[in-house]
Amino acid sequence: MEELQGKVDKLEDERAAWKKEMENWEEERKMLGTWKVRCLDSERKLNKKIEDLEADYDELNDTYDGAVGELDDLKNCIIQEHINGFEKGLRQATFFHQEVDAANSKFDVNKDVVDGKLIQEDESSPDEEAEKESAEKEKKVDDAAEVAHDSAE
Repeated sequence: MEELQGKVDKLEDERAAWKKEMENWEEERKMLGTWKVRCLDSERKLNKKIEDLEADYDELNDTYDGAVGELDDLKNCIIQEHINGFEKGLRQATFFHQEVDAANSKFDVNKDVVDGKLIQEDESSPDEEAEKESAEKEKKVDDAAEVAHDSAE
């Protein structure tokens, strides 16, 4: 009988251990269940945010494309206005100076008049012009000093 009582006690100890282990498993299942709910909730929220960002991206992309198109249109308008202004000036020059033929091949839009000379635009720069002017002023000052010196003698 004692032997059976020992087995019963042993089984009750095992049963208590299993019960405790089962409670631990139940607790872990609940914890994992809440984590699963949290993860699924986070996934839904992130998917919603991704959809919103994609919609914003599409909207911004459309706005950008529209702005690029508008800038191209404005650029073309500015170029056309410059062309129209040049042609208008050419018509006025022809009107006021009828003895000049504006269609003559001597007229070259790539040339400009600098110091009374017709030169290529790329040959003339503002820095070169400033250097020329300062050299001319120095020459005039030197000439004036020489004339003053000669007249004093």
